[in-house]
Amino acid sequence: MKKDIESIEDIRVLVDTFYGRVQRNDLIGPIFESKLAGRWPEHLEKMYRFWQTILLDEYSYSGRPFPPHSQLPVNQEHFDTWKYLFNSTVDELYKGKLAEEAKWRAERMATMFLSKIEYFRDVGSKPLM
Repeated sequence: MKKDIESIEDIRVLVDTFYGRVQRNDLIGPIFESKLAGRWPEHLEKMYRFWQTILLDEYSYSGRPFPPHSQLPVNQEHFDTWKYLFNSTVDELYKGKLAEEAKWRAERMATMFLSKIEYFRDVGSKPLM
């Protein structure tokens, strides 16, 4: 029987499994690699803190998640792939209220990020850092 996301250790398993799949994905893996080559450990640590703050109410993340994504060469297909990989990873590993919240929050972030990326692309600008 699967358990819910309950601890930072659970978040580390989720993040590590998910980003392992991202790195192997033919569509989004090269985009991530182009931005994070040599900096994967730093990124993973940031993602642990991000999800720990979001799901466990343990406020270890500070920052602005959107600006690093603002100029990525992505579209709906990229975000659909990202969501599929994330949701299938959550479903494979966990079951419960926080697992469902993780998927819900990922959906909201993907929708908002794509909308903002398209907006800045259309107006030929970038967000203030």
